[in-house]
Amino acid sequence: MAKFLVKRGVDVTLIHCVTKGELPTHEGVLEAMELEESANFKSIALRFPQMGSMPGHYIRENYAYSMEVFKSLEAELQSFDLIYAKGFAAWALLDKKRKGLKAPPVAVKFHGYEMFQKAPSFRVRLEHYLLRGPVKFNNVNADYIFSYGGKITSLVEGLGISKDRIKEIPTGIEANWCRDMIAPIESEKRRFLFIGRYERRKGIEELNEVLNAVDPSLPFHFDFVGPIPPSKQLKDDRITYHGKVMEREKLQAIMENCEVLVTPSHSEGMPNVIMEGMARGLAVIATDVGAVAAQVDNKCGWLLEPANVPQLKAAFEEAVNSSNEDLIQKRKNALTKVKEHFTWEHVSMLTQKAFEEIG
Repeated sequence: MAKFLVKRGVDVTLIHCVTKGELPTHEGVLEAMELEESANFKSIALRFPQMGSMPGHYIRENYAYSMEVFKSLEAELQSFDLIYAKGFAAWALLDKKRKGLKAPPVAVKFHGYEMFQKAPSFRVRLEHYLLRGPVKFNNVNADYIFSYGGKITSLVEGLGISKDRIKEIPTGIEANWCRDMIAPIESEKRRFLFIGRYERRKGIEELNEVLNAVDPSLPFHFDFVGPIPPSKQLKDDRITYHGKVMEREKLQAIMENCEVLVTPSHSEGMPNVIMEGMARGLAVIATDVGAVAAQVDNKCGWLLEPANVPQLKAAFEEAVNSSNEDLIQKRKNALTKVKEHFTWEHVSMLTQKAFEEIG
C-alpha cells in the first residue's frame, strides 16, 4: 500500500518492524519496494519486542511496540495529516490521545477481527477472549476504522462504531500477479488446490472429511501446498502434498496446473491466497467469513457456510461435474474481478480518496 501511495504523490512516513536480524536501512527499504529516492517517502525500522511465551505475551509485546512507534513519531506528530495504523501499532498513541494529547486523526486497520468470529477450538476461543478487550479499545478510541467490507464491517459496527467512522477498502495485489488469459481445459480430471499452513481455523479437517467421503471413482486431483503435518495427510493417489513452497514462480506454476482453489476457513479477513488464486484464473470454493463475500460470489465460485461439510462436499462435487465451459467462465470472471477491483493501483486510489475525505 505504501509503495503505491508514494507513486500517487502522497507524502508517506512508513514505520515498520522486524523480529530478528539487522534493522533494514532506508536504502534497503527503497530497493525492496522498488522505489526511487524521493522527498515524499521516509521509512523508520523498529525492533518488535520479544517477551517469551507466557500467556498474554502477544498483547504485551504489541503494546510495547506501539510505545516504540509513538516515540519514533512524537517529535513530528503535528506534521502529519493522518496516522494510519495496522493492528495495534497506534495503541499507545490512542491511549495518550484519549487522555488529552493533541494529535492528528488516527485511522486503525485490523486484519480480520478473527477474535470476534467463531473459534474452532477451546484454545482458540481463549486466545480470542484475551484479544477482544485490546482490539475494542483501539477501535473505540480511533477516529476512523478501515474495514475490508463484508462481514468485517458488521463486526466493527458490533463494537459500537458508527457507519460514518468506517471506511471500506479492500486489500490488493500487484497487477503482475494477473495472468493474461485462461487456457482451455485439457485434463479429464478436475484439479483442486489448497494453499496454507495447517491451522484448525483453516478447515482442513472438514476438507479431509469431504475427500474421504466422495466417490472413489470421481475424476479429480487435489494439490496441497503448505506445511501440512503427516498426521493430517490422506493416503490417496489423487492427492499430492507439495509441502511449503516459497518461490513465486513455482507456486504460480502449481496454480496454473489447477482449476479450483478451496479455502474452507472458519474465520478470515480478506485472504491474500484467494486474491492470488483469482489472479491466476482459479475459480474458488470458499466459506462466507470475514470479507470473503467481497471476493467470491456465484459468478466466480461457490460461497458456503463455514464448518458445513455437506455444503463443502456438494460444492466440490458440483465443481467436478461442471462442464468445461461453465468452469472456464467462472475462472474468467475471477480474473476479471481482480483486474478491475483488487490491484494495488485501484486500491491505492480508493485509499487516497478516503484519506482526503478524512483530512
